[in-house]
Amino acid sequence: MHPEYLEDLVSQPDQLPTPNHPVTQDSDRTEGIDRRTVIRSVGVVGAGVVGAATLAACGGSSDTATPASKAAGAATSAAAAGGAIKIADIPVGGGKVFDATKVVVTQPKAGEYKAFSAICTHKGCTVAKVENGTIDCPCHGSKYDMSTGAVTGGPAPAPLPPKTVTVSGGSLTVS
Repeated sequence: MHPEYLEDLVSQPDQLPTPNHPVTQDSDRTEGIDRRTVIRSVGVVGAGVVGAATLAACGGSSDTATPASKAAGAATSAAAAGGAIKIADIPVGGGKVFDATKVVVTQPKAGEYKAFSAICTHKGCTVAKVENGTIDCPCHGSKYDMSTGAVTGGPAPAPLPPKTVTVSGGSLTVS
């Protein structure tokens, strides 16, 4: 047995020379692709595809808004960042997610305003919408009560942390 092959006896037994296929010192190992190289390459590519799919699933919502709604969203997000949100922007029985500040503001009943962190307690995605009495996360289906932030469905382990809402005239601030 040649000493140059001892290292590969266990890790690559199919690479040992045989009488019909001798390996010489000058042979170029890139002439053919062995089975292990193919399997490793497929494994690496497969892991990359799975990883990309996982990251896409935990991403935010798709951006399909019209220019007018983007402008309105930017205005209300800027207002949330500055502290003043127009009361008229928060529908009764609904709410609004402010992506820039990671806050969701709801109005369960007329004149009753609630605010919570917009970060889902399951995997950290940003909640996307408020409808049918719940605050909904698009990533894994968690749902929270719009009045209390309590988990009402999905895999979320804890309620959304509450924020303080202060109403002054026709606007409110969240802290």
